[in-house]
Amino acid sequence: MAENHERQIHLPFSEAFKIALRSLKIRFWRAIITMMGITLAIAFLASVLTSSAITTNLKIVTDEIPAQRLWVVVMSLLVCVVGITNSMLMAVTERFKEIGTMKCLGALDRFVVELFLLESSLQGFFGSLIGSIAGTLLMVLIQFSKEGKKVFSSLTFFRHFSINDIGCIIVLCVAVGVGLSVLGAIYPAYTASKMVPADAMRVEI
Repeated sequence: MAENHERQIHLPFSEAFKIALRSLKIRFWRAIITMMGITLAIAFLASVLTSSAITTNLKIVTDEIPAQRLWVVVMSLLVCVVGITNSMLMAVTERFKEIGTMKCLGALDRFVVELFLLESSLQGFFGSLIGSIAGTLLMVLIQFSKEGKKVFSSLTFFRHFSINDIGCIIVLCVAVGVGLSVLGAIYPAYTASKMVPADAMRVEI
């Protein structure tokens, strides 16, 4: 047991990051499709929060965020998580031999988990960053068409550090996107890490 432990290689985080980037490049279009799901869900969340922030800052009399809209936001985020999980499970299936080879060469289970979580978090970061900016800008333009130039005077960026601050909304949306991406990748990452190297090497995809 001790001998097997000694054979395991402790690969650095930077190496996992490089492998994650290379894997995303190889599966570029699948990564783009997964990112689009994240982008759309986070754009919707950002637009709802931005609309609420603008109406609050302008002191426009309006109802609070309707329960139906909140429900749709939650459902879109859940669909996003399911999409990420499905995409990562497919990646695990496609990479049986790659994972088996890494484990045969001594990669720790922790390294395999780290690798998949990194891939997912990278997709989540870029997808949610694009989505939060797009959703915020779209809602600002919509409110501008209704309220005019005073909309721009109501926008604050990290001035009050509250949910009514546009900068905080973008940061919050990116954090939510990355968090959901990691959450969706936990099960696929665990599945990959527990793969038996000998079995993985025998699988024909």
